[in-house]
Amino acid sequence: MSVEVELQESVGYTPLQRMRHSAAHAMAEAVQELFPDARFAIGPAIEDGFYYDFELPRPLTPDDLPDIEQRMARIIAEKQPFQRDRWQRDKALEYFRAKDQPYKVEIIENLPDEEVGIYQQGHFLDLCRGPHVENTSQIGPFKL
Repeated sequence: MSVEVELQESVGYTPLQRMRHSAAHAMAEAVQELFPDARFAIGPAIEDGFYYDFELPRPLTPDDLPDIEQRMARIIAEKQPFQRDRWQRDKALEYFRAKDQPYKVEIIENLPDEEVGIYQQGHFLDLCRGPHVENTSQIGPFKL
């Protein structure tokens, strides 16, 4: 990956947007711990915070939120680095098919590029353009 590509993908993102986008990934990792069979779609930063679309074996309830928040707090405290990579489309399709992630497969199939962005922090690996903070400790305070 060239520095030029990385800079192009980072243009227009404020530090707050990076924090929120990174918080969405930390939340996804926490949800994945609770629901190993979760299927993930997208998790962007938005004007008032962040979200992640996922399919779970059961609906979330308000009682689930403290557990997810606690796991997120641990993930943030672990200072997990956000590691960026570029994968060939075929490798990404093979990986996400093997992980039973049909929404990621659908997204990849609709991308025009032969390479896709991959980010990993902790045990969560995701299809993603970024950008993110350097590590989870830079996410800052959050509330679900």
